[in-house]
Formats: sequence, structure tokens, C-alpha cells
Amino acid sequence: MTIPVSELGTLLGVWAHPDDETYLVAGLMAQAVRDGHRVVCVTATRGEEGSWDEERWPTSEMGRVREAELMASLEILGVTEHHWLDYYDGTCAGADRAEAVGKVLAIMREVEPNSVFTFGPDGMTGHADHKSVSAWTGEAFAAAAPPKARLFHATQTPEWAETFVPVMNRFNVFMEPGTPPVTPREQLAIDYALPPDILELKLQAIEAHVSQVEGMMEAFGRNYFRDAMQEEYFRLIATH
Repeated sequence: MTIPVSELGTLLGVWAHPDDETYLVAGLMAQAVRDGHRVVCVTATRGEEGSWDEERWPTSEMGRVREAELMASLEILGVTEHHWLDYYDGTCAGADRAEAVGKVLAIMREVEPNSVFTFGPDGMTGHADHKSVSAWTGEAFAAAAPPKARLFHATQTPEWAETFVPVMNRFNVFMEPGTPPVTPREQLAIDYALPPDILELKLQAIEAHVSQVEGMMEAFGRNYFRDAMQEEYFRLIATH
């Protein structure tokens, strides 16, 4: 039996780059905001190395560009609380672990979330920054989560992966074998089918990340994204 969105309480999401949260948890965030719950988003880096076009988006400007894109995306979703961990894109694996965990831990103590969302140890796509953020969040959760808080890891279903991964990998979305992680539907803790209006907000939030999604949107079309983004899946990893 999956956990209803209405029972998730205060949400805290900890992610690596601008747009990670949009693909994986935008629907849940928008619904939680609509239901009157506190939603806090944390991003480790500004995605400075994420340029697809050095002429339009030079690497020297990407941090500024992607910060603005994330703020626009969160505004669409109604999320007003955001924190940066201020690491440089691609360096999380080499960051001081105690310092990084301490940053997440401090936010967790302030927010006192009921539900914490992040990547699994696979990082969803295999990205080293994603894996590091997963580890930091798990350690901080174990040390500082309030009683009865729950930690969730993002996942996909086997059916989703079979349908969408081959297409997305034209853009090398899933960088390592074994990604994305898949979980049979009956083992999911959250299996959230986005209502049409929430799905529309999610699509608008994705489109706000212009520097990252423009090429895929042109290649695949908005309806492809509508089909791929209409559900969000999470596994329950720990209860404090």
C-alpha cells in the first residue's frame, strides 16, 4: 500500500543540480504546496559544467544561468524555500564529507521534515554528484531526522525504464549500466500519478530549465515528456 501525498507532511528534497528535483519530485512538491505543507528544496551545485552549447551558454556563465532557471522553476511549483550547498558541479565526490553532511544536517534540524527525498546510492543516472548527495543525505537523516520521519529514494518502474530509457539515452541521460534503478510497482512506497493540472505545472517547470531541456524537447516533443513525467516513484529506505 502506497503512502498518500496528504500524509507526507513537511517535505525536504536534497539534490545535486538544478533540474534534478524537477524531473523526480516536482509533482509531489507542487501538490504538497497546494495542500498547505512546507516544502524545502536543497541543491548541492549550480550545474556549472552543464553547457550543451558553449556559444549560447558558455560554461563561465552556466552557474548564473542555471540558478535563474531553478528559481523560475520553483516559482512555477510554488516552492519558496531553497538552499544551496555551494559545491562546484562535478566535485561532490571529492568534497569534505563531514562538512557536506554537516550542511545537510543543519538544514534538516531547522526544517524538521516528515519526509526526505533524494537519490538512491546509484544516483538515478550514475552521476558521481548524485551518489554523493545520496550518501550525505542518508547520513544526515540518521543523525538528525525528527521522530517518525521517513527517507525516500527516487526510483522508476521496470515498465517505465523499458519505454523511456532507450529514447532518453540518445542524450546520455543514464550514464551507467544499471541506471535508472527500477522497483516493481507493488514494492513502491510512493506511486504518485500526477493530476492533469499538477502535470502541467511540472511540464512548465521542466521547460524553465531551458539550457538543459531545449534540445530534448525539440527532439522528443512535449507529449513525450507528458507521458514520461506523469508519475513519480519512490522507495521507503528508512524511518527514524
